[in-house]
Amino acid sequence: MDIKKQLGIGIMSALLGLTLVGSGTYAYFSDSEKTNNTFAAGTLDLAINPTQVINVDNIKPGDWMVRDFELINNGTLDIEKVLLQTDYTVNDVKGDNKEDFGKYIEVEFLYNADKLDEVIYKTTLAQLKEMTPEAINKHIFYPVYGEKGLPVGTSDDFIVKFNFIDNGKDQNEFQGDSIKLTWTFNAQQTAGEEK
Repeated sequence: MDIKKQLGIGIMSALLGLTLVGSGTYAYFSDSEKTNNTFAAGTLDLAINPTQVINVDNIKPGDWMVRDFELINNGTLDIEKVLLQTDYTVNDVKGDNKEDFGKYIEVEFLYNADKLDEVIYKTTLAQLKEMTPEAINKHIFYPVYGEKGLPVGTSDDFIVKFNFIDNGKDQNEFQGDSIKLTWTFNAQQTAGEEK
């Protein structure tokens, strides 16, 4: 082969090589990692012990009953507030009531059972039924909990004194009557925070 042919083949080979390099794949270093992420919501679990705060028969004007119950945080989140909603129905057996029996059942929330004169808040069932849960929290639960609320795994005792108010007048309309009281305790979480 003559030199011209060899040069021509060399140039053609070089062009072909450049074309293959230009249109081919490039080799480079690489690495990859995966992350496994989870979002798990906590739980609010407010328990009350006992679940029946009061069950009493044959009361008369002037009688009083002291009962205690415990609110327990069994959840995984702190509780900032406990809101109480009161509802009751009166069973007027004779159908002669002119007044609401709930106006004559006074409720005193107490600091402790030993010193029954240390009242947190005093009202009647009728007034308690009309109050907003926020107002009840302000008067009853906040004085006990304060800013700390009810942290996970803790409990607080509450003592309640019920008084059948003797108004010094004829209260015969309430003879044989009964009140079915329902207290609903609602727990609210603390404010969100950076985790």
